[in-house]
Amino acid sequence: MLTVAYIGFGVSTREYHIPYVEKREDIRVKYVYRREEDIAQNAAYEPFYPEIIFTTDMERILGDPEVNLVVVCAPDAFHVPYAKQILNAGKHALIEKPFAPTAKEAEEVFALAREKGLICMPNQNRRFDADVLAVKEVLESGKLGDLVKFESHYDYFRGNGWYDYFGTLYNLGVHTIDQVISILGIPDRTHFDVRSIHHPGMADDYYDLEFYYGNSKATVHTSMCVLIDYPRFTVHGTRGSLTLPPAVHNSGKKKIVGRHVINTDPASEDRWGTLVYMDESGKKREEKVQVGCAHYERIYDNLTAAIEQGAEKCIKDGEVIKVLEILEDATAVARSFERP
Repeated sequence: MLTVAYIGFGVSTREYHIPYVEKREDIRVKYVYRREEDIAQNAAYEPFYPEIIFTTDMERILGDPEVNLVVVCAPDAFHVPYAKQILNAGKHALIEKPFAPTAKEAEEVFALAREKGLICMPNQNRRFDADVLAVKEVLESGKLGDLVKFESHYDYFRGNGWYDYFGTLYNLGVHTIDQVISILGIPDRTHFDVRSIHHPGMADDYYDLEFYYGNSKATVHTSMCVLIDYPRFTVHGTRGSLTLPPAVHNSGKKKIVGRHVINTDPASEDRWGTLVYMDESGKKREEKVQVGCAHYERIYDNLTAAIEQGAEKCIKDGEVIKVLEILEDATAVARSFERP
């Protein structure tokens, strides 16, 4: 049995964590910690969770022998300090993305976890998005043949960019980069084109990140200047091609005060992908690729197995380090542009 405490009570905790564990028999949510100054921001949601103890006393959580997993859903700057505090208290830790500001700091946290014999992992749950799982299934089917090109797009149209400071890569790119690495592995080499259209030298609201795998290539693209629908994924192989519809952005969804309920229905048919390929007889085939629902609970499935049975972590330390190295290097490219 995992007994869990959450640090932070924002959208991440309420929508991407608690709903995926609240009905499980092998996980119990005991606490939510939030700082005194943060209570008012989300106080309206607290009455919807009567079974949870809300507290401003971190020592109460870290000193509770029942708690064996602490999940950090606090702002980015707190991720590493909280991770170290949790591990030093003898608790396992799940840390929201980005795991750390730098690869070096991530290595320090992983080293501490190994020293303490504890599990520490980032919540890179977006590798379990419905469309990502659909792409992975097609690739594994072999219908595309050998991979030639893998394109990932996550675009918006925002007249002033995503931010007027550096952070788009760490906020959005951290997911799309991890998705590619989770499917294709660590690239042999990389090339980065990172700019800001709206705030040159001050932000990173446009990027094309290129990952090379032998004779194949993957690109991760985000722009704030895309006003038409662009496929979320486009994959080309030696025998066929796959395309999936553009992303549905969670940032545009209205927030309703109440207990969040996840939707486990498969995606509507207009969200399905299209697969065109040459079969073994040389005949051209076209299929619709069904897109199901997200499976963010798999993070907790793996954590439970890793903590209780010694299973391998589904998000490996080396993958985390590589994602952070890419984020650091790509941000450095954006910073190289002179301010106007």
